[in-house]
Amino acid sequence: MTNKIFFTPGPSELYPTVAKHIQSALEDKIGSISHRSQQFKDIYAHAEAELRTLLQLPDNYEVLFLSSANEIWERAIQNTVEHESFHLVNGSFSKRFYQVSGELGRKATKYEAPFTQGFDAASIHVPATAELVALVQNETSSGASMPVAEINKFREKVSPDTLLFVDAVSSLPIPAFDFNQVDSVYFSVQKCFGLPAGLGVWLLNNRCVAKAEALQAKGVSLGSYHSIPAMLSKAKANQTVETPNVLNLYLLGKVVEDMLQKGIETIREEAATKAQLIYEYIKVSKNFSAAVQEQAHRSVTTIVANTILPASEVNKLLAPYNMAVGSGYGDYKEKQIRIASFPAHSVEQVQALVEKLQELVG
Repeated sequence: MTNKIFFTPGPSELYPTVAKHIQSALEDKIGSISHRSQQFKDIYAHAEAELRTLLQLPDNYEVLFLSSANEIWERAIQNTVEHESFHLVNGSFSKRFYQVSGELGRKATKYEAPFTQGFDAASIHVPATAELVALVQNETSSGASMPVAEINKFREKVSPDTLLFVDAVSSLPIPAFDFNQVDSVYFSVQKCFGLPAGLGVWLLNNRCVAKAEALQAKGVSLGSYHSIPAMLSKAKANQTVETPNVLNLYLLGKVVEDMLQKGIETIREEAATKAQLIYEYIKVSKNFSAAVQEQAHRSVTTIVANTILPASEVNKLLAPYNMAVGSGYGDYKEKQIRIASFPAHSVEQVQALVEKLQELVG
Protein backbone atom coordinates (compact mmCIF):
# COMPACT_ATOMS: atom_id res chain seq x y z
CA MET A 1 0.00 0.00 0.00
CA THR A 2 1.26 3.47 -0.88
CA ASN A 3 0.61 6.71 0.94
CA LYS A 4 1.80 8.74 -2.04
CA ILE A 5 -0.24 11.81 -2.92
CA PHE A 6 -0.53 12.25 -6.69
CA PHE A 7 -0.53 15.89 -7.83
CA THR A 8 -0.45 14.58 -11.40
CA PRO A 9 -2.88 16.01 -13.99
CA GLY A 10 -4.79 12.78 -14.60
CA PRO A 11 -5.01 10.07 -13.58
CA SER A 12 -4.60 11.84 -10.30
CA GLU A 13 -5.38 11.58 -6.62
CA LEU A 14 -8.65 9.78 -5.94
CA TYR A 15 -11.38 11.69 -4.19
CA PRO A 16 -11.13 10.96 -0.44
CA THR A 17 -14.37 8.96 -0.32
CA VAL A 18 -13.65 6.72 -3.31
CA ALA A 19 -12.12 3.87 -1.28
CA LYS A 20 -15.26 3.67 0.87
CA HIS A 21 -17.49 3.65 -2.20
CA ILE A 22 -15.40 0.98 -3.92
CA GLN A 23 -15.75 -1.20 -0.84
CA SER A 24 -19.51 -0.75 -0.92
CA ALA A 25 -19.55 -1.56 -4.63
CA LEU A 26 -17.63 -4.78 -3.99
CA GLU A 27 -19.95 -5.79 -1.18
CA ASP A 28 -22.97 -5.18 -3.43
CA LYS A 29 -21.24 -6.89 -6.40
CA ILE A 30 -21.82 -3.87 -8.63
CA GLY A 31 -19.24 -5.19 -11.11
CA SER A 32 -21.41 -8.22 -11.82
CA ILE A 33 -24.82 -6.68 -12.42
CA SER A 34 -26.46 -6.53 -15.84
CA HIS A 35 -26.36 -3.19 -17.57
CA ARG A 36 -29.98 -3.84 -18.59
CA SER A 37 -31.12 -4.40 -15.02
CA GLN A 38 -33.21 -2.04 -12.91
CA GLN A 39 -30.29 -1.82 -10.48
CA PHE A 40 -28.09 -0.36 -13.23
CA LYS A 41 -30.85 2.00 -14.37
CA ASP A 42 -31.02 3.32 -10.83
CA ILE A 43 -27.23 3.82 -10.77
CA TYR A 44 -27.38 5.68 -14.11
CA ALA A 45 -30.30 7.85 -13.03
CA HIS A 46 -28.57 8.73 -9.74
CA ALA A 47 -25.31 9.76 -11.46
CA GLU A 48 -27.16 11.89 -13.99
CA ALA A 49 -29.40 13.55 -11.41
CA GLU A 50 -26.48 14.40 -9.12
CA LEU A 51 -24.50 15.87 -12.02
CA ARG A 52 -27.45 17.98 -13.13
CA THR A 53 -27.76 19.39 -9.63
CA LEU A 54 -24.03 20.00 -9.12
CA LEU A 55 -23.60 21.77 -12.47
CA GLN A 56 -27.05 23.42 -12.48
CA LEU A 57 -27.62 21.96 -15.93
CA PRO A 58 -30.62 23.34 -17.86
CA ASP A 59 -33.45 21.01 -18.84
CA ASN A 60 -32.59 21.34 -22.53
CA TYR A 61 -29.29 19.52 -21.93
CA GLU A 62 -28.71 15.78 -22.22
CA VAL A 63 -26.05 13.77 -20.37
CA LEU A 64 -24.28 10.97 -22.23
CA PHE A 65 -21.67 8.60 -20.82
CA LEU A 66 -18.84 7.46 -23.12
CA SER A 67 -15.41 5.90 -22.67
CA SER A 68 -13.33 9.09 -22.62
CA ALA A 69 -13.18 12.73 -23.64
CA ASN A 70 -11.04 11.66 -26.60
CA GLU A 71 -13.93 9.58 -27.88
CA ILE A 72 -16.22 12.58 -27.54
CA TRP A 73 -14.02 14.46 -30.06
CA GLU A 74 -14.81 11.83 -32.69
CA ARG A 75 -18.50 11.57 -31.85
CA ALA A 76 -18.88 15.36 -31.90
CA ILE A 77 -17.43 15.66 -35.39
CA GLN A 78 -19.32 12.64 -36.76
CA ASN A 79 -22.64 13.78 -35.34
CA THR A 80 -22.66 17.57 -35.70
CA VAL A 81 -20.29 18.54 -38.52
CA GLU A 82 -21.10 17.88 -42.15
CA HIS A 83 -18.42 20.07 -43.71
CA GLU A 84 -16.39 22.39 -41.46
CA SER A 85 -15.20 22.90 -37.89
CA PHE A 86 -13.14 25.71 -36.36
CA HIS A 87 -10.74 25.16 -33.48
CA LEU A 88 -8.93 27.34 -30.97
CA VAL A 89 -5.55 25.70 -30.45
CA ASN A 90 -3.01 26.50 -27.74
CA GLY A 91 -1.71 23.13 -26.68
CA SER A 92 -1.52 19.43 -27.48
CA PHE A 93 -5.11 18.46 -26.67
CA SER A 94 -6.84 21.31 -28.47
CA LYS A 95 -4.56 20.56 -31.43
CA ARG A 96 -5.54 16.89 -31.35
CA PHE A 97 -9.25 17.75 -31.57
CA TYR A 98 -8.45 19.87 -34.63
CA GLN A 99 -6.56 16.94 -36.19
CA VAL A 100 -9.39 14.51 -35.47
CA SER A 101 -11.78 16.62 -37.52
CA GLY A 102 -9.43 16.51 -40.50
CA GLU A 103 -8.89 12.78 -40.09
CA LEU A 104 -12.66 12.30 -40.27
CA GLY A 105 -12.73 14.08 -43.63
CA ARG A 106 -14.00 17.48 -42.56
CA LYS A 107 -12.48 20.84 -43.38
CA ALA A 108 -10.81 21.80 -40.12
CA THR A 109 -9.56 25.35 -39.67
CA LYS A 110 -7.92 26.85 -36.61
CA TYR A 111 -6.79 29.92 -34.74
CA GLU A 112 -3.57 28.99 -32.99
CA ALA A 113 -1.91 30.72 -30.06
CA PRO A 114 1.58 29.83 -28.81
CA PHE A 115 1.87 27.07 -26.23
CA THR A 116 0.94 28.38 -22.72
CA GLN A 117 -0.84 31.45 -24.10
CA GLY A 118 -4.56 32.08 -23.78
CA PHE A 119 -7.09 33.66 -26.13
CA ASP A 120 -8.63 37.10 -26.46
CA ALA A 121 -12.08 36.63 -28.00
CA ALA A 122 -12.10 40.11 -29.52
CA SER A 123 -9.13 39.31 -31.76
CA ILE A 124 -10.52 36.06 -33.17
CA HIS A 125 -12.54 35.87 -36.37
CA VAL A 126 -14.76 32.80 -36.62
CA PRO A 127 -15.58 31.68 -40.17
CA ALA A 128 -19.28 32.02 -40.91
CA THR A 129 -19.16 28.56 -42.48
CA ALA A 130 -18.01 26.82 -39.28
CA GLU A 131 -20.64 24.39 -38.00
CA LEU A 132 -18.79 23.71 -34.75
CA VAL A 133 -16.40 25.96 -32.82
CA ALA A 134 -14.12 24.08 -30.44
CA LEU A 135 -13.16 26.17 -27.41
CA VAL A 136 -10.81 25.03 -24.67
CA GLN A 137 -11.59 26.23 -21.18
CA ASN A 138 -8.55 24.49 -19.70
CA GLU A 139 -5.72 23.20 -21.89
CA THR A 140 -4.34 20.33 -19.80
CA SER A 141 -0.99 20.22 -21.59
CA SER A 142 -0.07 23.89 -21.18
CA GLY A 143 -2.01 25.18 -18.17
CA ALA A 144 -3.64 27.95 -20.20
CA SER A 145 -7.24 28.68 -19.29
CA MET A 146 -10.06 30.67 -20.85
CA PRO A 147 -12.27 32.59 -18.41
CA VAL A 148 -15.97 31.83 -18.69
CA ALA A 149 -16.64 35.48 -19.54
CA GLU A 150 -14.42 35.13 -22.63
CA ILE A 151 -16.16 31.91 -23.64
CA ASN A 152 -19.53 33.65 -23.47
CA LYS A 153 -18.38 36.30 -25.96
CA PHE A 154 -18.23 33.72 -28.73
CA ARG A 155 -22.01 33.38 -28.89
CA GLU A 156 -22.14 36.82 -30.51
CA LYS A 157 -19.24 35.99 -32.85
CA VAL A 158 -20.78 32.97 -34.54
CA SER A 159 -23.69 32.40 -36.90
CA PRO A 160 -27.02 31.36 -35.34
CA ASP A 161 -26.63 27.71 -36.35
CA THR A 162 -23.03 27.30 -35.17
CA LEU A 163 -22.48 25.00 -32.19
CA LEU A 164 -20.06 25.97 -29.40
CA PHE A 165 -18.21 23.06 -27.80
CA VAL A 166 -16.12 23.53 -24.64
CA ASP A 167 -13.27 21.32 -23.41
CA ALA A 168 -13.46 21.33 -19.61
CA VAL A 169 -11.69 17.99 -19.21
CA SER A 170 -9.37 19.11 -16.43
CA SER A 171 -11.44 21.88 -14.86
CA LEU A 172 -15.12 20.99 -14.40
CA PRO A 173 -16.82 21.42 -11.93
CA ILE A 174 -14.71 24.47 -10.99
CA PRO A 175 -15.83 26.86 -13.81
CA ALA A 176 -19.36 28.18 -13.31
CA PHE A 177 -20.51 27.90 -16.92
CA ASP A 178 -23.51 29.71 -18.32
CA PHE A 179 -24.83 26.71 -20.24
CA ASN A 180 -27.20 28.95 -22.17
CA GLN A 181 -24.20 30.52 -23.92
CA VAL A 182 -22.67 27.24 -25.15
CA ASP A 183 -24.03 24.04 -26.68
CA SER A 184 -21.78 21.33 -25.29
CA VAL A 185 -19.28 20.81 -22.48
CA TYR A 186 -17.34 17.60 -21.97
CA PHE A 187 -14.95 16.13 -19.41
CA SER A 188 -13.29 12.96 -18.12
CA VAL A 189 -13.63 11.70 -14.57
CA GLN A 190 -9.95 10.98 -13.78
CA LYS A 191 -9.13 14.62 -13.15
CA CYS A 192 -11.34 16.96 -11.11
CA PHE A 193 -13.81 14.23 -10.19
CA GLY A 194 -11.08 12.14 -8.61
CA LEU A 195 -12.01 8.77 -10.13
CA PRO A 196 -10.15 6.03 -12.00
CA ALA A 197 -9.91 6.64 -15.75
CA GLY A 198 -12.37 5.09 -18.16
CA LEU A 199 -15.43 7.34 -18.29
CA GLY A 200 -16.14 10.44 -20.36
CA VAL A 201 -19.16 12.67 -19.80
CA TRP A 202 -20.75 14.58 -22.66
CA LEU A 203 -23.16 17.40 -21.85
CA LEU A 204 -25.01 18.57 -24.97
CA ASN A 205 -28.11 20.62 -25.60
CA ASN A 206 -31.09 20.15 -27.90
CA ARG A 207 -29.36 22.13 -30.69
CA CYS A 208 -26.70 19.42 -30.91
CA VAL A 209 -29.36 16.74 -30.96
CA ALA A 210 -31.29 18.55 -33.69
CA LYS A 211 -28.14 18.88 -35.82
CA ALA A 212 -27.42 15.17 -35.55
CA GLU A 213 -30.99 14.27 -36.46
CA ALA A 214 -30.89 16.65 -39.44
CA LEU A 215 -27.66 15.11 -40.74
CA GLN A 216 -29.06 11.63 -40.27
CA ALA A 217 -32.19 12.58 -42.23
CA LYS A 218 -29.92 13.74 -45.09
CA GLY A 219 -28.25 10.34 -45.17
CA VAL A 220 -24.99 11.47 -43.55
CA SER A 221 -23.33 8.70 -41.56
CA LEU A 222 -23.13 9.50 -37.84
CA GLY A 223 -21.23 6.35 -36.98
CA SER A 224 -22.91 3.22 -35.70
CA TYR A 225 -23.43 2.51 -32.01
CA HIS A 226 -22.38 5.98 -30.96
CA SER A 227 -24.61 8.24 -32.99
CA ILE A 228 -26.33 10.85 -30.84
CA PRO A 229 -29.82 9.50 -31.69
CA ALA A 230 -28.76 5.95 -30.76
CA MET A 231 -27.10 6.99 -27.51
CA LEU A 232 -29.97 9.28 -26.60
CA SER A 233 -32.60 6.58 -27.17
CA LYS A 234 -30.85 4.45 -24.55
CA ALA A 235 -30.11 7.37 -22.23
CA LYS A 236 -33.83 8.17 -22.04
CA ALA A 237 -34.21 4.72 -20.46
CA ASN A 238 -31.18 5.21 -18.17
CA GLN A 239 -29.06 2.87 -20.25
CA THR A 240 -26.10 2.94 -22.63
CA VAL A 241 -25.77 1.42 -26.09
CA GLU A 242 -23.06 -1.00 -24.99
CA THR A 243 -21.85 -2.54 -21.73
CA PRO A 244 -20.49 0.52 -19.90
CA ASN A 245 -18.03 1.11 -17.10
CA VAL A 246 -20.65 0.31 -14.46
CA LEU A 247 -18.29 0.65 -11.50
CA ASN A 248 -17.08 4.11 -12.53
CA LEU A 249 -20.62 5.28 -13.20
CA TYR A 250 -21.58 4.10 -9.71
CA LEU A 251 -18.59 5.88 -8.21
CA LEU A 252 -19.33 9.07 -10.14
CA GLY A 253 -22.81 9.26 -8.65
CA LYS A 254 -21.45 8.72 -5.15
CA VAL A 255 -18.62 11.26 -5.46
CA VAL A 256 -20.87 13.94 -6.95
CA GLU A 257 -23.26 13.33 -4.07
CA ASP A 258 -20.33 13.92 -1.70
CA MET A 259 -19.43 17.11 -3.56
CA LEU A 260 -22.98 18.36 -3.19
CA GLN A 261 -22.84 17.74 0.54
CA LYS A 262 -19.62 19.75 0.74
CA GLY A 263 -21.03 22.48 -1.48
CA ILE A 264 -19.88 23.59 -4.92
CA GLU A 265 -19.09 27.11 -3.72
CA THR A 266 -16.80 25.72 -1.02
CA ILE A 267 -15.07 23.53 -3.62
CA ARG A 268 -14.56 26.54 -5.90
CA GLU A 269 -13.29 28.72 -3.06
CA GLU A 270 -10.78 26.03 -2.08
CA ALA A 271 -9.67 25.75 -5.71
CA ALA A 272 -8.85 29.46 -5.76
CA THR A 273 -7.02 29.22 -2.42
CA LYS A 274 -4.90 26.27 -3.55
CA ALA A 275 -4.02 27.89 -6.87
CA GLN A 276 -2.96 31.06 -5.07
CA LEU A 277 -0.68 29.07 -2.75
CA ILE A 278 1.04 27.42 -5.71
CA TYR A 279 1.37 30.52 -7.89
CA GLU A 280 2.68 32.63 -5.01
CA TYR A 281 5.36 30.02 -4.35
CA ILE A 282 6.29 29.80 -8.04
CA LYS A 283 6.62 33.58 -8.18
CA VAL A 284 9.44 33.61 -5.59
CA SER A 285 10.98 30.23 -6.41
CA LYS A 286 14.62 30.02 -7.49
CA ASN A 287 13.86 26.99 -9.65
CA PHE A 288 10.36 27.51 -11.06
CA SER A 289 8.63 30.21 -13.08
CA ALA A 290 5.04 30.44 -14.28
CA ALA A 291 4.63 29.01 -17.77
CA VAL A 292 1.48 31.05 -18.46
CA GLN A 293 2.46 34.70 -18.29
CA GLU A 294 -0.97 36.34 -18.42
CA GLN A 295 -2.49 35.96 -14.97
CA ALA A 296 -6.07 35.97 -16.27
CA HIS A 297 -5.25 32.95 -18.44
CA ARG A 298 -3.66 30.81 -15.72
CA SER A 299 -5.45 27.61 -14.82
CA VAL A 300 -6.54 27.11 -11.23
CA THR A 301 -6.64 23.31 -11.59
CA THR A 302 -3.59 22.50 -13.75
CA ILE A 303 -0.71 24.76 -12.77
CA VAL A 304 2.24 24.60 -15.15
CA ALA A 305 5.71 25.88 -14.20
CA ASN A 306 8.96 26.07 -16.12
CA THR A 307 11.69 24.28 -14.19
CA ILE A 308 15.48 24.59 -14.19
CA LEU A 309 15.85 21.21 -12.53
CA PRO A 310 14.52 18.45 -14.84
CA ALA A 311 11.02 17.35 -13.92
CA SER A 312 12.19 13.79 -13.29
CA GLU A 313 14.70 15.08 -10.75
CA VAL A 314 12.00 17.08 -8.99
CA ASN A 315 9.98 13.90 -8.58
CA LYS A 316 13.00 11.98 -7.34
CA LEU A 317 13.40 14.56 -4.60
CA LEU A 318 9.70 14.35 -3.72
CA ALA A 319 9.50 10.54 -3.76
CA PRO A 320 10.80 9.95 -0.19
CA TYR A 321 8.02 12.24 1.03
CA ASN A 322 5.27 10.35 -0.82
CA MET A 323 4.48 13.13 -3.27
CA ALA A 324 4.46 13.24 -7.05
CA VAL A 325 3.83 16.07 -9.51
CA GLY A 326 3.25 15.76 -13.23
CA SER A 327 6.01 16.22 -15.75
CA GLY A 328 5.61 18.61 -18.66
CA TYR A 329 3.72 17.46 -21.75
CA GLY A 330 5.43 16.28 -24.95
CA ASP A 331 8.49 18.35 -25.81
CA TYR A 332 8.24 20.02 -22.39
CA LYS A 333 8.46 16.76 -20.44
CA GLU A 334 11.62 17.71 -18.52
CA LYS A 335 11.36 21.48 -18.93
CA GLN A 336 8.10 21.94 -17.06
CA ILE A 337 6.12 20.45 -14.21
CA ARG A 338 2.34 20.29 -14.01
CA ILE A 339 0.76 20.46 -10.58
CA ALA A 340 -2.82 19.26 -10.38
CA SER A 341 -4.95 21.08 -7.85
CA PHE A 342 -8.21 19.16 -8.01
CA PRO A 343 -11.08 18.84 -5.51
CA ALA A 344 -9.46 15.62 -4.27
CA HIS A 345 -6.45 17.64 -3.06
CA SER A 346 -7.00 19.38 0.25
CA VAL A 347 -5.67 22.84 1.03
CA GLU A 348 -3.44 21.20 3.65
CA GLN A 349 -1.97 18.79 1.10
CA VAL A 350 -1.20 21.60 -1.32
CA GLN A 351 0.38 23.62 1.47
CA ALA A 352 2.55 20.63 2.39
CA LEU A 353 3.65 20.22 -1.25
CA VAL A 354 4.56 23.89 -1.53
CA GLU A 355 6.58 23.76 1.69
CA LYS A 356 8.41 20.62 0.59
CA LEU A 357 9.25 22.07 -2.83
CA GLN A 358 10.52 25.24 -1.16
CA GLU A 359 12.73 23.13 1.11
CA LEU A 360 14.05 20.82 -1.63
CA VAL A 361 14.53 23.05 -4.67
CA GLY A 362 14.00 26.60 -3.44
